[in-house]
Amino acid sequence: MKRGEIMVLLKTFIFTILVPCTVIIYIPYLLLSSPSAPPPMQIGPFRYLGTIPILIGTLIYLRCVLDFAFEGRGTPAPTDPPKELVAKGLYRYVRNPMYVGVLSVLLGEAILFASRALFILTAVVFLCFHLFVLLYEEPTLRQKFGESYQKYCESVPRWIPGRAKKKKG
Repeated sequence: MKRGEIMVLLKTFIFTILVPCTVIIYIPYLLLSSPSAPPPMQIGPFRYLGTIPILIGTLIYLRCVLDFAFEGRGTPAPTDPPKELVAKGLYRYVRNPMYVGVLSVLLGEAILFASRALFILTAVVFLCFHLFVLLYEEPTLRQKFGESYQKYCESVPRWIPGRAKKKKG
């Protein structure tokens, strides 16, 4: 592994600890440990199904991090984004798989802990992600990568696989 690749992975690790881990570990911990937290919903043993989206979401995030580092030569941090447009791996199916991974983990935690507060957190985080993508990320990528990003947007859906826009004409 080259020195540059090691630095990208190190910066990605630091970003992951600071941002996604805060969203999927620290904030849920604060919500669940609060004395004013509502009691868990009664969903019985089905709550353990929450481990499935947690595992899948974690794997999605890790795969995307590797694609950013090795294909895009950058990190998930907006201050050090990929230098190349990443349209391989999970990015062939949705434009924002990293966010989908984080949301999957949050949803899994909400199920596992049977927590209304974590379901609400998941919705709020999705709204924040969606607004960030619409207002900052997509315009920035359109400006940086031009026509290639526009074609990518036309062929790959933003959030849900298989829901790409139909080409006009």
